Amino acid sequence: MLTFHLVGINNQNFVMQDEETGTWWQQVSGEGILGPLKGKRLTLLPADQLTFATWRSEAPGGRVLAPDDRIAAANLYARADWEERMQKTPAPLSAARDTRLPPRTLVVGIEHRGASRAYPVEHLAASGVVLDNLGGDAIAIVRAPDGRSTRVFRRTLNERVLELVAKDGAAPFRLLDTTTGSEWDFSGAAVAGPYKGQQLVRLPFLEEYWFNWKTYHPSTDVARHTS
Repeated sequence: MLTFHLVGINNQNFVMQDEETGTWWQQVSGEGILGPLKGKRLTLLPADQLTFATWRSEAPGGRVLAPDDRIAAANLYARADWEERMQKTPAPLSAARDTRLPPRTLVVGIEHRGASRAYPVEHLAASGVVLDNLGGDAIAIVRAPDGRSTRVFRRTLNERVLELVAKDGAAPFRLLDTTTGSEWDFSGAAVAGPYKGQQLVRLPFLEEYWFNWKTYHPSTDVARHTS
């Protein structure tokens, strides 16, 4: 087991150092870039990108970390306007080499079975559910009605590819499989229909600026459409 702390920034992306070996690790890729474990990679685990309201609805008994008074007193926590300020911060000069998207376009980046693709967030928010095939597998990128909470699922179940859409007017949010009529909640659990009780497999993703995703996934492509 390794214990990490922030040691610096490289290409505007965090670099972590583990206390056990002193190796430096790039946050976005999980790759050891300096030290005894250089070249090794950390395993990327599925993680949620949720609003607090969405998380609380799914985990009403969940616990929230309290702010550290010392850090708060030193004004080291990110300010509420952090995202707005970052949009105004110049991207690295190398970002200008790829003009498919503006450098600070927010994308959902997915790497799956040797393939990688970037999905501009603004289109995801408008579509609700994006169906695609990546690395030879059928996937669904789901953006909740709050416009910020995101999950990615493998949409093959029992060797059948599901055609998922956001159920119109449903509250709470529901996905509808147009073939079987099964309904799924935002966690990927089937709550009604023939597949009730089944669970979709979640896939890891990163919500990143385009220049950052491209830097560490140089062979990535960009979703041609998100509808």
